[in-house]
Amino acid sequence: MINERLPKIWHGGDYNPEQWDASIWDEDTRMFKLAGINVATLNVFSWARNQPDEHTYDFDWLDETIDRLYQQGIYTCLATSTAAHPAWMAKRYPDILRVDVHGRKRKFGSRHNSCPNSPTYRKYAEQIAEKLAERYSEHPAVLIWHISNEYGGYCYCDQCEKAFRVWLKEKYGTVEKLNKVWNTSFWGHTFYDWDEIVLPSFLSEEREGNESDFQGISLDFRRFQSDSLLDCYKLEYQAIRKYDSQNPITTNLMGTFPMLDYFKWAKEIDVVSWDNYPAIDTPISYTAMTHDLMRGLKSGQPFMLMEQTPSQQNWQPYNSLKRPGIMRLWSYQALGRGADTIMYFQLRRSIGACEKYHGAVIEHVGHEHTRVFREVAEVGKELTLLSEPLLDSRVPAKVAIVFDWENRWAVELSSGPSISLDYVTEVHKYYKAFYEANIQVDMIGVEEDLSKYNVVVAPVLYMVKDGYEEKIEAFVKNGGTFLTTFFSGIVDEHDLVTLGGYPGKLRELLGIWVEEIDALHPSVTNEMIMKESWGKQRYTCHLLFDLLHTEGAKVVAEYGSDFYKGMPVVTRNSFGNGEAWYVASSPDDSFLGDLIGHLCEKNDVRPFLKVPKDVETSVREKDGKTYVFVLNHRDDSVEIDLQDERYLDLLREEFCSGKILLERKGVLILEK
Repeated sequence: MINERLPKIWHGGDYNPEQWDASIWDEDTRMFKLAGINVATLNVFSWARNQPDEHTYDFDWLDETIDRLYQQGIYTCLATSTAAHPAWMAKRYPDILRVDVHGRKRKFGSRHNSCPNSPTYRKYAEQIAEKLAERYSEHPAVLIWHISNEYGGYCYCDQCEKAFRVWLKEKYGTVEKLNKVWNTSFWGHTFYDWDEIVLPSFLSEEREGNESDFQGISLDFRRFQSDSLLDCYKLEYQAIRKYDSQNPITTNLMGTFPMLDYFKWAKEIDVVSWDNYPAIDTPISYTAMTHDLMRGLKSGQPFMLMEQTPSQQNWQPYNSLKRPGIMRLWSYQALGRGADTIMYFQLRRSIGACEKYHGAVIEHVGHEHTRVFREVAEVGKELTLLSEPLLDSRVPAKVAIVFDWENRWAVELSSGPSISLDYVTEVHKYYKAFYEANIQVDMIGVEEDLSKYNVVVAPVLYMVKDGYEEKIEAFVKNGGTFLTTFFSGIVDEHDLVTLGGYPGKLRELLGIWVEEIDALHPSVTNEMIMKESWGKQRYTCHLLFDLLHTEGAKVVAEYGSDFYKGMPVVTRNSFGNGEAWYVASSPDDSFLGDLIGHLCEKNDVRPFLKVPKDVETSVREKDGKTYVFVLNHRDDSVEIDLQDERYLDLLREEFCSGKILLERKGVLILEK
């Protein structure tokens, strides 16, 4: 439970009363209560309002807002306001301004514009967090602290360059060690003093599209920038903890956002929260995967859906409305995959600046008689039925997919083999196959315990960190099934190639040796000719093509054309009591569907319900009870066969069994 003082599924969102005249505040509160809003996120971008100059703090407006909402039964998620520094600070202390990858110093404007290694920024961010904690730590309305907002962006200023050198010295100890792991004998890059090191930018090693002449330098820079922003978060965290030892602390993450290592960040966050903004054409399976990833950051602990739009966004090329029923449907997708909150950006739509056309619970018309408000209110009413059974329940899974930000950075920075190789896309392909089979999946990092899973999939495991191969080998020896793909086992954590043949440290486990890697335009395909009979006889594959030799592995499929016709493209190796699979190219969806079906059947992994296509199921468990979410993503009604099992329909508060007609975009939440 996020906070026992509000033992409900939280329903709320970002509220910015400072943007409005006081005459409208009471009307806001009236409509919040109509919508079932019980938590408001306050103070996200209010630093300039809270601190008009270097020595003055003014929280009277915040006192009034928190108290007014609390008197009406609405609690506060209190942000620290540090996501955008005040104009006076930028004018007086230009060291807080970021420098971009081209070497240009920013001026005041936008947001996320502070250098994370600026002593001035850190000083004032820590101070205001401490002032807020001192004032509100014991306020009964404050349930959780929200540090900054959507951390991101890199800085290339002189302060960051000096801090990078310190970070490197702490990591490697000596320049000689650094030269070795960066392979600086290449192109005469040998360093003899720490002060000779410069940041990898467009002025030095990097170019557009994540191209880098020295991947080791660029990889460490990404680690350093992620750590620098994390240090800023930790400063505010520690400042709050001086006065508040009870309330949880979070910051809102952004799904598969590329710049920060969220598994490392999650260790410092009490409860994971994130902002979900799919486009109208984002695959439903991709959103499901991202929910599962956010849940996986803290080993299955329930997370907060901190932001979603009730209707439309403002920053995409085409900002389509959420069609009727979609907001409700997607809210329950989040709940089904581990969320304990449904929150929105924003509660009242702004009248100016770039978010004036971003959707809100209260639209510009200013009353409750809108389609969007009615949908929000419907969800708010339904959540009152679900809090007791669902709150703090867990999502069970026997399948895991490995996702590693450092591995992703290394793949993106690699000088080849294909510009079209995208790590997240390949991970999603495998996730989608499980999703379409309605098999629950945990998205895990490389530190997660594997023993609780039957099947572990690690697509494009390019970087095998020290000792990780031993963890995988132990999992397989004990009876697990492991699957990895092309472009795996190539390098260590420093992006240095593991010698002795690909896939490096995974070679013995997989029972193969990869001699060459062919990279062709994505439109060029090859055939996969099956040697076993559990699927079709032929499939297609594309993108990369490993030319491999078996060293004990059994050939499952062979290439059908090109000069490597007849060479293995899919292999299976017995290892201890388990199996290790290798897929040497990027296969079509039909192959992955058949492969996943085969692996799940062999490993006794089954969907909880059999449902028609485009109907999603997910399961949460608590106190020996099972709760099944059935979500109809189709544009027509569909029949769900519950067979002879008897369920309690939590939304309709009635028992059901047999065949049920589920309306378009409809939701069932069933207690078994």
